[in-house]
Amino acid sequence: MEKISDYKEIIEIIKEKGGDSFKYCYQCGKCDAVCPWNIQSRFSMRKLVREATFGMTEIEGEDIWKCTTCGKCSQACPRDVKQVESGIALRRIATEYGIYPPSVNPIRAIRSGLSGEGNPFFEDRMKRGDWAEGHGVKAFTKEMEILYYPGCYLSYDPRLKKVAIATANILNKAGVKFGILGSKENCCGESIRKTGDEELYVQLAKENIKTFIDNGVKRILVSSPHCYHTFKNEYPEFMVHFEVVHIAQYISELINNGRLKLTNTEFAKKVTYHDPCYLGRHNGIYDEPRNILNKIAGLELKEMADYREDSLCCGGGGGRIWMDTPKGERFSDIRLDQAVEAGAEVLATSCPYCIANFEDSLLSHKHRDDLVIKDITEIIQEAI
Repeated sequence: MEKISDYKEIIEIIKEKGGDSFKYCYQCGKCDAVCPWNIQSRFSMRKLVREATFGMTEIEGEDIWKCTTCGKCSQACPRDVKQVESGIALRRIATEYGIYPPSVNPIRAIRSGLSGEGNPFFEDRMKRGDWAEGHGVKAFTKEMEILYYPGCYLSYDPRLKKVAIATANILNKAGVKFGILGSKENCCGESIRKTGDEELYVQLAKENIKTFIDNGVKRILVSSPHCYHTFKNEYPEFMVHFEVVHIAQYISELINNGRLKLTNTEFAKKVTYHDPCYLGRHNGIYDEPRNILNKIAGLELKEMADYREDSLCCGGGGGRIWMDTPKGERFSDIRLDQAVEAGAEVLATSCPYCIANFEDSLLSHKHRDDLVIKDITEIIQEAI
């Protein structure tokens, strides 16, 4: 009887942390059938759901940390089990106890960087806007059209700073009055929330919201689908609403309004586009990136085997961008293979996590000399 009592208590804790939807599962197995992990290794979301239903989840194991929150299981689920939200509920319990398996250990350090400097790289907060020097980027004022929020990766990562610069060049070319917050900006908090650290997420979100309000921000332009998702869908939990637009949407808007004119300069390449999970499945933005690419002279757009709603995750969501994924289990390796099979010379996308993972996989890929990874802004920059 004591054991049954223990399980009941655990079930209540799981519900309290947001995992009540587990009870709707009737074990059809569709989640396992679509989960990208089952291409590379063995992982059963169905098993995880069943164990949680009876309060038998092992929070000290690796399984609760594997989910990339890509959303394929939720898309296929006939019972609205909310696997992503329910899985995060399990991580919240593990986080409260400070239980992290070896592959998740980096999260401890990441939390410190986010709490102290507002970014996961332990970089000086005061250097957050350094990427913009010499590129005609001003500090944001409330009279400006839009705030550009590049996010952590584009502010600090050497490869991804190029994307921030390309974005600034495009905005300047279109005559957009924009600015950045620089050192006033914090991480949006999306990924640390997906690792189960709700307290730190709330801290980061509240600091950002206060900064946005204090600086008169109305409209926010982002490069990361993760920032887009949390600003648009999660910050309203704090009873605030900002207009949020992703760079792919904004470039499409600028072109359609005649503010950004593409030249006849040819980008004579075969390009395939990767749909980021948080831009596509989570927010339904599929057409704008393709419409932009199709307007570029000389560019031939090729689709991969898995695209749009069925796009294969890069492996970086759910905080896994900070976790160690062994070679041979990386979804990004498969995605490069698919790009090559599609006949592409350029793998384009619109997410910093995807670019980081693809560039890492490309280093040891057999076709590393035949494929280039680019953000769509880097392609647009060449076309204007």
